[in-house]
Amino acid sequence: MAIFNRMLLVWSLVPLVLSYPFYPPTCYTKVLSMASELTQWAADLKWDPETSYCMAHMPYLYLDVHNACVMYKMRTYISLVEGLRDRRCAYTREVRKLGVTLRQLFIIMSEKCHGDLVFTIYDCAALER
Repeated sequence: MAIFNRMLLVWSLVPLVLSYPFYPPTCYTKVLSMASELTQWAADLKWDPETSYCMAHMPYLYLDVHNACVMYKMRTYISLVEGLRDRRCAYTREVRKLGVTLRQLFIIMSEKCHGDLVFTIYDCAALER
């Protein structure tokens, strides 16, 4: 009887395990999700009432991880965010976190995922939407 109960338990858990959408995060999926999150986050900070007065002069951040110019764009945007230190909004948590997360994405793309990423286009104007 104990064997029958264990078999019943195994056969009931197998469909649950197989139906769970589990896939191990790869470097590419991590970079893709971080890039879309950062693009949305920068747009939100640009329109947020607390940070809009100092983020208004910042360019729009659009990160396409398939574009080879994205590394240059991220380096430029990181330096612009770090240059906000003389303004009051640079000390808000959201702006600092944007800069730190953007730097993390830059490090992940340049050092950790260097061989996994393939740049399919080289169009710097496409990042300036």
